[in-house]
Amino acid sequence: MEIFHLSAECYPMAKVGGLADVVGALPKYQTNAGHQVRVVVPCYDTKFRKENEFECVHWGNVKLGNFDFPFSVLKETSDKLGYELYLIEIKELFDRPNVYGYDDDIERFLSFQIASLDWILARGEVPAIINCHDHHTGVVPFLIKYAYKYASLQNVKTVITIHNGLYQGWFGFDKLYYLPEFDLRHVGFLEWNNSINSLAVGVKCAHAVTTVSPSYLNEINYAANGLESLFNSVRNKSNGILNGIDIEVWDPSKDKMLEYHYSIENFELGKQKNKEKLCEQFDLDPDKPLFSFIGRLFEEKGGDLLPQASALSLSENFENINILILGSGNSEIESQLTQLRNDYKGNYNVFIGYNEELAHLIYAGSDYILMPSRVEPCGLNQMYAMRYGTVPIVRRTGGLRDTVIDFGDEGNGICHDQASVGDICYSINRAVKLYDDKISFNTVLKRGMTADHSWERVCQEYIEIYNLIIEKNEI
Repeated sequence: MEIFHLSAECYPMAKVGGLADVVGALPKYQTNAGHQVRVVVPCYDTKFRKENEFECVHWGNVKLGNFDFPFSVLKETSDKLGYELYLIEIKELFDRPNVYGYDDDIERFLSFQIASLDWILARGEVPAIINCHDHHTGVVPFLIKYAYKYASLQNVKTVITIHNGLYQGWFGFDKLYYLPEFDLRHVGFLEWNNSINSLAVGVKCAHAVTTVSPSYLNEINYAANGLESLFNSVRNKSNGILNGIDIEVWDPSKDKMLEYHYSIENFELGKQKNKEKLCEQFDLDPDKPLFSFIGRLFEEKGGDLLPQASALSLSENFENINILILGSGNSEIESQLTQLRNDYKGNYNVFIGYNEELAHLIYAGSDYILMPSRVEPCGLNQMYAMRYGTVPIVRRTGGLRDTVIDFGDEGNGICHDQASVGDICYSINRAVKLYDDKISFNTVLKRGMTADHSWERVCQEYIEIYNLIIEKNEI
């Protein structure tokens, strides 16, 4: 079948979080399974865009109310990603380095959705499935069903995949005129709590809803930033599918970003060499257990808990642990974490920002990865960590609950229930004791390395949902 994925992110073209990793991996495995898969993302001014060759396959003019924007559809020519990648180029709106954070984000992503559908319409070939990802593409299912200009696409089945339901793409009805003309009797599909809510639109109008883990599907029924009743009402068309990871990219035995490779057969030597390199770079002691954090420094990820938890754990275990933080986000959290570098020199360090190569080295060289998230719809870091023989320390929520079992229950990690400084510190103390028992520590580590988080299983679950909504033949 022909499948389109529409997304604001796709690794390696543009990445802010896990959305990019999923959209960069799932289509490759769907292609391997024999499907025709096309991924469509905005054309940002990124390194990938500059360093790769593209050809223009379509051009047009997207109308956003009274505004007209010329757009082009650019195809990556080498197909080296394992699927066809297309970029929607609207220079006035997307010729910028960042994915999000602009005052005109509503205009940017509405224009992206309209331009994408205009191109699909102009192709003359109707795809079987359009899989929309998060609120940035949530208006697409509505437009396909009710906008007059897309009437010939009404047989296309749509799926919306929710990677994070906290962000919903709200905007006022004063911008309703941005949308292509539609029968106003259907305007209710756009409304939620007296505004237009892009995520709610997608959930209402798509033929199927998926979340990125089974536990997150349950959680959004009682914690979804105001959409709880909506998710309850569409439970019959919703499925929780746990994300996978690209085991070709995330493979410590052949990772191009690592100097020292290893597998489960020789992980002790390989991890130690990577740890020594990492500790040398950040002035840490490779003989001590290394606790690391990789991610965005926001409350959602428990980032606000890290400064105090790090300080308390280092004070209690100064001779026994190292802590390394890689991330960026809230400026106050960044400042607090940077200050700790002066207070715990030799046992603590921080890198404010993000560096993909450094992230790979941290997964390979750390003993533990910290994930004290308040919200974690799926989480990929814990899967990357386990693949690299690094034991995850997680709060039981979302996909973390689905993938990490406490070692006390013969599992593959360390778990706690509350997003609190006390729970983090207690878990670190447990981890120090586990680390000192090398036989038990290596047993837990190997359970993680042998876990199957590949995309083949995930790919088949998506295909089954696609087939199901196609067979139902409902408009």
